[in-house]
Amino acid sequence: MSIKLIQETIAPNREKVIAHPLYSALQTIDDVRTFMQYHVYAVWDFMSLLKGLQQQLTCVTLPWIPVGNAATRYLINEIVTGEESDVDKDGNRCSHFELYEQAMLQAGADCSAIQSVITAVKNGNDIQTILNAQDLPPAVKGFLGFTFDVINTGKAHIMAAVFTFGREDLIPDMFLELVKDLDQKFPGKLDTFIYYLERHIEVDGDHHSQLAMQMVNELCGNDQKKWDEAAEYARLSLHWRHELWSGILAEKVIF
Repeated sequence: MSIKLIQETIAPNREKVIAHPLYSALQTIDDVRTFMQYHVYAVWDFMSLLKGLQQQLTCVTLPWIPVGNAATRYLINEIVTGEESDVDKDGNRCSHFELYEQAMLQAGADCSAIQSVITAVKNGNDIQTILNAQDLPPAVKGFLGFTFDVINTGKAHIMAAVFTFGREDLIPDMFLELVKDLDQKFPGKLDTFIYYLERHIEVDGDHHSQLAMQMVNELCGNDQKKWDEAAEYARLSLHWRHELWSGILAEKVIF
């Protein structure tokens, strides 16, 4: 198994996400608000997956000791810097999650549900308790449940595969579909959201996805079992992304 073979294995699942009918269904500002109120959870758990990888691959405890190899440490730390401390369209430092919340506020989307989840985390609740207690759509619960199940495996190669093929490598092509015509349809209402999308297309497509591929290669090495697990979890990550998109589309159809 190799990066190329994983890409070939997951190609049908990846194409289903990129060609999902949801993108063309976002015809009104209310449609975009609904999308954002779902998608913000994927932005949030992306940060959790990223920090889970950093915990596995670097030292985040005291006293410091060297963990893993320097090449892998460099890869994950560079991605963390970009995702956790990027700049908004005015040049101010912020995480991509905080940037997304700014975009939601500008668009008039409701941030109360995601903020309730953040508050529950700050109050010390574990993720399963939160998923059981919060009134979240089934598609969101499924997506979050899968991500945190991946984190809880404690297996860096599985986490890296989901991060790479279900996020970094997928996002540029996926967001290209979203960004088409948004500014023309909703002039002045989605500037921050468009900036967020274009920023990910630029950074993930040009740099982060390549770093992430290198990370998977480093972590799987010559271990066939690791490559097989990486491929299966990459496939599952795309399945759950498709389910999340379908959940948003179903809500649009219903309401």
